[in-house]
Amino acid sequence: MRYSVGLPVDHVQYPDEFVTGDAVAKMAAAVEAAGLDAVFVTDHPAPDDRWLAGGGHHASEPLVALAFAAAATRRVMLHTHVYIAAYRNPFLAAKGVATLQNMSGGRVILGVAAGYLKPEFAALGVDFDSRNDRLDETIRLMRRAWIEDSVQVESDRYRSRGVTQLPHPAPVPIWIGGNSTAAMRRAVELGDGWSPFPNPPVMARAVKTPAITNLDELATRLAAARAYVEELGRPEPLTISFSPFARDDDLSRYAELGVDWLTVGFNECTTRAEWLDRLGEFAARVR
Repeated sequence: MRYSVGLPVDHVQYPDEFVTGDAVAKMAAAVEAAGLDAVFVTDHPAPDDRWLAGGGHHASEPLVALAFAAAATRRVMLHTHVYIAAYRNPFLAAKGVATLQNMSGGRVILGVAAGYLKPEFAALGVDFDSRNDRLDETIRLMRRAWIEDSVQVESDRYRSRGVTQLPHPAPVPIWIGGNSTAAMRRAVELGDGWSPFPNPPVMARAVKTPAITNLDELATRLAAARAYVEELGRPEPLTISFSPFARDDDLSRYAELGVDWLTVGFNECTTRAEWLDRLGEFAARVR
């Protein structure tokens, strides 16, 4: 099992503790020193006030925040959990991710998802209803931009007569977020990994992906993913990332189900010192 630790850059009410470049660098370095495997951040470039008032959260720009983490570390992976690729022009997204990949020595894990916050799509001038198609197209075009010269595109959204982005990065693993069958199939068809997540029924409609509430439901979803991998004859293994349902869960149960990575966070902390203590306790537990 490997572990990705959330950097609490959403705690904007404690900016000096968590949201400065120095804070991100020190937390990322602490994760590396603790022997854990990755740090992650989320993505909300334009959250609306009603959603924030109802329990939503802020987020730093993912690639910028992870660049500060990269500069302070040498081994720890840099994980977007998740990056809403449908918000962005695929060539701009490809360039940003490639730059982070190149400058970090190949440590990026690009977790992506279709997104669910309709007002955020509106604020960014992106059509909400086409978000799944946009995500698929963006994944395909980013992959092309990372390995091809003179990328030519003629689609309903993008046209290029020949785009080259150098230097090409080392391969960037893409993990697809979401609990739906469509998200799972996208992961098998287009991705390197799948990132379902615990989701109570009350949240399922809000975040527009089905509920997963216990290990049995997770096992059922993972069995369906394995069956689809076999159906397509996919030769590469599908990495599975998940988050524990509860803090005191037996983490070995997730490994038994075939989960490769667990994402964890210490979101109740109000100071960096408290966060570092919780990190140390968790690292000692998994060791």
